[in-house]
Parts: sequence; C-alpha cells; structure tokens
Amino acid sequence: MNMATSRDFKPTIRIGKSGITPQVEQELSDQLRTKNLVKVKVNKGLFERKQLSDVWEHLKKTSSSNLILQRGNVAVFYKS
Repeated sequence: MNMATSRDFKPTIRIGKSGITPQVEQELSDQLRTKNLVKVKVNKGLFERKQLSDVWEHLKKTSSSNLILQRGNVAVFYKS
C-alpha cells in the first residue's frame, strides 16, 4: 500500500483554531527537510470544504512542496 494513503501514516501537523500561522508554515518546511512525506490535518469546521483547496495550495507554495494527496481535511505533501 502506498504510504501516503496508509491509515498507519499519521498526521504530524495539525491546524487548529488559529488557522494557518507562520509557525505552521515553518513547521511544514522544517519537517519536509527531514522527511519525504508530511501529513497535515485541519480541525473539522475550521474551513469550508471549498476553502480547503486554497489552504492546501497555499501550504504547497509556502513550503515549496508537491501536494500528492488531498482528501477532505487531510493532505499529504512531498518534498520537491
């Protein structure tokens, strides 16, 4: 099974009520320096479903990574 889709692959970054902060952006970049894949989860109800695509696109750009999986409030980024 692909690591990105595995249920055993747990999120290491969680976006809470503060939303996307510079600290979240930096943490994603930092983790991508040492890991190939990073799973990010947004707390339910924080963003509307249609806004999540914009959230993932923003994080992709700020971390210079590739978005390889987007499913609901969870996304997996790959270092580029």
